[in-house]
Amino acid sequence: MKFFETSLKGAFVVEPEPFKDDRGFFARVFCKNEFSKIGHTGEFLQINHSMNEAKGTLRGLHYQLPPYAETKLVRCISGKIFDVIVDIREDSPTFLNFFGIELSEQNMKMLYIPSGFAHGFQTLSERAQLIYHHTAFYTPGFEGALNFKDPALNIDWPLPPVNVSERDNSHPFLKKDFKGIKL
Repeated sequence: MKFFETSLKGAFVVEPEPFKDDRGFFARVFCKNEFSKIGHTGEFLQINHSMNEAKGTLRGLHYQLPPYAETKLVRCISGKIFDVIVDIREDSPTFLNFFGIELSEQNMKMLYIPSGFAHGFQTLSERAQLIYHHTAFYTPGFEGALNFKDPALNIDWPLPPVNVSERDNSHPFLKKDFKGIKL
């Protein structure tokens, strides 16, 4: 696997190195030893699978609050998405900056998202599926979210958003006194 640090410290694009032959391919998508080289020491405790039917579907920008803040590893296994993370770490030099990348079945890239980031995505194809690995269990009452259309974030989503949940559509915009989360 190859690891490429993004413009947001601690977040990495992970590229598997598939072995290909006439049968198809084989690739490792996680190795504890290799991930320890980028500082990953947590254990993945929960794996979620998301399927989205319509092109343009938007989910996010979600996060969990301490003490249940989580590191995620996201991979698109079918179709194509635009994946976005926003740094919400209180003392980070890239506080409220975002990073976006296309993840697809074809490019096999993954996004390693450390604790202290909000995460969301938009589907760029019909029927896109994602697998998420989480280092913390989902804990009701400890979730937070940023509004995906907040002008303070200035995220340029590739398509007009469709199929946005009422909840995601109604998250408040950032206030001037938003301090982020302290880990």
